[in-house]
Amino acid sequence: MSNLRVLIAGASVAGPAAAYWFARAGAHVTVIERFPHLRRGGQNIDIRNVGVTVMRKTPGMEAAVRAKKAVEEGICIVDAEGRPFATMRATGNPEQQSLVSEYEIMRGDLAHILYDMTKENERVKYVFGEQIASTQQNESEDEPITVEFANGLPTAEYDLVVACDGSTSRTRAIGLGCGVRDHITPTNCWAAFFSVQADLVNGSKMGHGFSATGGRLIAVGPDEVAGVNRATFLKFYPRDGRDATLPFREASKQGTDALRRYVAQEFSGAGWKTDDIIKAMLETDDFYASEAVQVKVPSLHKGRFVLVGDAGFAPGLTGTGTTLALVGAYLLAGEVGCRHKGDLAAGLAGYEERMRPILKDLQKPPGVLLSIIAPQTAWGIRLRNWLLVVIFWVMDSRISGMFGWVGRLLGSAFSSDTYGLPDYEWVA
Repeated sequence: MSNLRVLIAGASVAGPAAAYWFARAGAHVTVIERFPHLRRGGQNIDIRNVGVTVMRKTPGMEAAVRAKKAVEEGICIVDAEGRPFATMRATGNPEQQSLVSEYEIMRGDLAHILYDMTKENERVKYVFGEQIASTQQNESEDEPITVEFANGLPTAEYDLVVACDGSTSRTRAIGLGCGVRDHITPTNCWAAFFSVQADLVNGSKMGHGFSATGGRLIAVGPDEVAGVNRATFLKFYPRDGRDATLPFREASKQGTDALRRYVAQEFSGAGWKTDDIIKAMLETDDFYASEAVQVKVPSLHKGRFVLVGDAGFAPGLTGTGTTLALVGAYLLAGEVGCRHKGDLAAGLAGYEERMRPILKDLQKPPGVLLSIIAPQTAWGIRLRNWLLVVIFWVMDSRISGMFGWVGRLLGSAFSSDTYGLPDYEWVA
């Protein structure tokens, strides 16, 4: 199978990353994206742990990320009057990151970096405004997989179909023969991301966070590259057995305007600068909102169909989604296109074997962090604020080496890379 034909569904981080490595393995790659263009929106994302390892194995990527990385120097938690009482800055050491990542970048910027690295490659073709309508696999798995498309791309055969289209992946549902929400575990949380034209942090280079009752977290910070502030609304619900995010999903089905109104209603009157942020949200053209979920599937592949990124292993609120997308793309292409070249079944088994211990660690809920990020009551917020003062102090860059256990307590994202990724023999 020297001329491996690969179809990748999804062009946000995992998709272009997989395209890059499969092209390095000598495969011919088609990437389809259901949106008409590469999306610029989304939230700040972090590259941590083994994700930094993959980034450094990708020629030119670290420099490109540093050139586009978010300019925030750190984060500060403020009270209702805007007075900061807990502050944390980056450690300056990518091997021992704090809550502030050394490689924090906008999701859209990272997707564009990976897209720019692949768009001129003769082995890679991008098709926007397209998605998979159906797939047909031969029971013996010796024959290619036949794919029918929804929007005009001719039916074609591929050696491998890769789903990279997010936690609510339609491609996963088609490939595994399941429902869109099968294999999804809710975290009882949703988030909205958007830009604000006004400078709500008064020239500060720090991100500002504020908590309100009802599990509401409001964050805003500078983006000097774009000349705007970036804002986030996070809503957490008690874990009491209810399908708490159902109203959010119903609003989402009604379109962007309905979802904006729903978010505005949920955060109205929260305090601090929330009303100004809501006004900006209703006017911005880059509003994006999604439910935070975990995805856990019995197997990452079925025949010639395989999952990468959030489609296969969305981690929820661990802060490792980007890291897992990068390492998944690297290992899949390396195992299928290099280590087991010519034996697809062995390559997919190798991918699964190498990913499982990484998923076991990096999908773990981030320890006590979820319990203190957005309390439901005023009393809980007061207690949490006291804890943050202590945690931020001991994780300060000047003394963080003495308190490595704090990072481990917060979650696996703060640990070092101990996975020993292989160096594959890439063709190109």
